[in-house]
Amino acid sequence: MFQTDTAVIRIHPADNVVIARRQLVSGQRLESEGVTVAGLVPPGHKVAVRAIAAGEPVRRYNQIIGTARQDIAPGQHVHTHNLAFSDFERDYAVGQGARPTDYVAQPACFDGIVRADGRVATRNYIGILTSVNCSATAARAIADHFRRDIHPEALAPYPNVDGVVALTHGAGCATGADGEPLRVLRRTLGGYARHPNFAALMVVGLGCETNQIGGLMEQEGLRESARLHTFNIQETGGTRKTVERGVELVRAMLEQADRARRQPVPASHLVVGLQCGGSDGYSGISANPALGAAVDRLVRHGGTAILSETPEIYGGEHLLTRRAQHPDVAARLLARLRWWEDYCARNQAEMDNNPSAGNKAGGLTTILEKSLGAIAKSGTTNLTAVYEYAEAVRERGLVFMDTPGYDPVSATGQVAGGANLICFTTGRGSAYGCAPAPSLKLSTNTALWQRQSDDIDINCGAVVDGAQSVEQMGEHIFQRMLETASGRRTRSEEHGYGQNEFVPWQLGAVM
Repeated sequence: MFQTDTAVIRIHPADNVVIARRQLVSGQRLESEGVTVAGLVPPGHKVAVRAIAAGEPVRRYNQIIGTARQDIAPGQHVHTHNLAFSDFERDYAVGQGARPTDYVAQPACFDGIVRADGRVATRNYIGILTSVNCSATAARAIADHFRRDIHPEALAPYPNVDGVVALTHGAGCATGADGEPLRVLRRTLGGYARHPNFAALMVVGLGCETNQIGGLMEQEGLRESARLHTFNIQETGGTRKTVERGVELVRAMLEQADRARRQPVPASHLVVGLQCGGSDGYSGISANPALGAAVDRLVRHGGTAILSETPEIYGGEHLLTRRAQHPDVAARLLARLRWWEDYCARNQAEMDNNPSAGNKAGGLTTILEKSLGAIAKSGTTNLTAVYEYAEAVRERGLVFMDTPGYDPVSATGQVAGGANLICFTTGRGSAYGCAPAPSLKLSTNTALWQRQSDDIDINCGAVVDGAQSVEQMGEHIFQRMLETASGRRTRSEEHGYGQNEFVPWQLGAVM
């Protein structure tokens, strides 16, 4: 793994930078590196330990993260002022790192909710989806009638129901009636409509929108039933009558939903979406590799993990193609990256416009550096499949889903694909939830944990502090996955996150 002293972390012997564990000041001696610091280096940032000539690659994780803009002397801070993004030829080595999975003889279990059709849930919600933004207010009014913080008596007789949530969005009209943007929106809504974490749900429309409910139902193979109801404001007779109808339908659904009971099920029913947001210089050292260690355990127990955020694997995709279980898997991944390059060109954007301002403040300099750390979430297991946004995930093991890097949009696609748990690493303090799937938050550093433990479930800063190894932390995360899937509430659930974070990917022109 990596080596630490009291001041810095060395990730690989071939690296020409190390990472500051705490604030470094000019004149400070780094005994493990034989280097004296020249200037201030903030925690999580890089410091050169060898002379790096202008134009020479800078290496972290024994991978290129950019080239020096100017000569960099040993001991100097390495960041945006002297390190630039640079493209370079990658060796994709398709499948050369793929290995047979060492499955455990007796898989772990969690207490899940088994639906009538055999699907397994980690939560038990009633949901309200909207076909278009115009029905969002009515949908929220229906859900608000059952909010425990406003009307605690409404759900008091139904202790086995986790809540009633309205998942609204800003799309559904002013787009082509037969193009990709509408197909993707419907695919996303269909994935949520089928999600096992919903005991029952309804779809509420306006009536004249492009995204007609009938078209949604036809594309996604959905049918009205005791579990799924649809109606719209125009046919129902206005907002008040729509809300009244919705409230009555929820009341009728609650008794059946409350009959759900948990029972032991194998960990193979766990589908975990992997996210990182508000990343910092420690993300690729602590929380992400520790989550990767947990993913390796999950896969050995028969479960599934979904890596996503295509713009945030850019530059590190060769680490995934090496683990592709089949050449077609690598080809699909590279095809999605080419799509993104074209997508950015059409929109006058650049693939290297990342990291964000907060990422840079935390020590990340180029998208190459960010991507290498983000990929660590995937562990070391084989890549078994590549999916487009919100496609149903059917393969087990580690899979990839093409999504933007923007966390709400990315996780929305993962949940639409079947994720029943999200694991979300953060170094800057992202606050996030994702109903109906619970979201575990993992901090990359102890300072964040101490400052914002109200939003964090697990402190992976113990790895940076030297108190735990990556493997030990990975085991801890895996056990917390099982506990959370069994009903243990997360911090974001306690705060009520999850409804506003439903953000389907809007593609194409809005007319």
